Amino acid sequence: MSTLQRAKCQAKAHPLAMDAVLAAAVLVCMVAGSFVEPRHRDSVSWALRTPDTLSLLLITLGAAALVFRRRAPMTVLALTGTLSVVESVTGDPRAPVAMSAVIALYTVASTTDRPTTWRVGLLTMTVLTGSAMAAGSLPWYAQENLAIFAWTGIGATAGDAVRSRRAFVQAIRERAERAERTREEEARRRVAEERLRIARDLHDVVAHHIALVNVQAGVAAHVMDKRPDQAKEALAHVREASRSALNELRATVGLLRQSGDPEAPTEPAPGLDRLDELTGTFRNAGLHIEVARADQGAALPAAVDLAAYRIIQEALTNVQKHAGPQAKAEVSVVRVGPNIEITVLDDGSGEDEDPGSGGGHGLLGMRERVTALRGTLTTGPRYGGGFRVHAILPVKNRTPGEDPA
Repeated sequence: MSTLQRAKCQAKAHPLAMDAVLAAAVLVCMVAGSFVEPRHRDSVSWALRTPDTLSLLLITLGAAALVFRRRAPMTVLALTGTLSVVESVTGDPRAPVAMSAVIALYTVASTTDRPTTWRVGLLTMTVLTGSAMAAGSLPWYAQENLAIFAWTGIGATAGDAVRSRRAFVQAIRERAERAERTREEEARRRVAEERLRIARDLHDVVAHHIALVNVQAGVAAHVMDKRPDQAKEALAHVREASRSALNELRATVGLLRQSGDPEAPTEPAPGLDRLDELTGTFRNAGLHIEVARADQGAALPAAVDLAAYRIIQEALTNVQKHAGPQAKAEVSVVRVGPNIEITVLDDGSGEDEDPGSGGGHGLLGMRERVTALRGTLTTGPRYGGGFRVHAILPVKNRTPGEDPA
């Protein structure tokens, strides 16, 4: 830290002590000036003189008042201004008591607003200069009178400039702090969004495959003794579902790797082109599914394609878990104008027909995916039994004010 910076820190920590030092310096300057008398008649020269007692008293009071200039700037200005007026009227020759009033005016200008500075500055200049010109022993055009006018103007102008610079520096500092907070909030928001996205992917993968493994394991345990061939087939499905779950988990967790980590899997994200494979896994688990597609096989954006696949996967997983062993499911994928509509129906009659009543995150994950694409999601029980999931996903990005329906 430099000497100047160290001095600034000490001044901020002990303002009263610094004001006392300033008052002592001003006192020395005023006392020294009171012993000098300028001569203007024949030539420019200086002569020593002895100030009177009243002038020395006024100088001392004016300097002492500057110790409290930060605590009560207006009061100090009024006191030093009064002392200067008394010296201008009574002093002959005059002592430089007005120096304390100039310092006090500078303090007022540096700590208040500009309109107050203008009003107080003009009032101080008028009173001090007017009293010196009207009631003093010198002619009104004397150099000492004009010097009072000039120095009071300089004090007010310098104080206003310092105040403006402080305000400018403070504004820059606040803008930088605000920008830093904005960057931190944006980083936290992106981290939260990425965490939710990974959580949704993990939930969809785990819930789907673990549900299939649970069903097939139950079938194998049920028919192990009487129909070993069917049990072996069920265990084969368990093995296949487990392998698929591991592969998708590896691909999802690979997104969390750092740049120096081993290369993550490059298998493309699943989409509607794998819908037959997805429904086949549920059919192998014993769920009867009918699929109807009228999307003309058009290529979809990667985000929309993945969201459509995950919505169908999660909806069928809920059917498998909640709709009962005899439930049937219907899946339809329809292209309607600029949107792709996904509908999954079931006629389940299980005790827990509502997937949202189980406390899971499947429906929440679906809704977050649809909301991220500015689409709409409708879920709820069907009249007469069963459950319905209906999602509308815009194929193209929509403006914020456009109707999603």
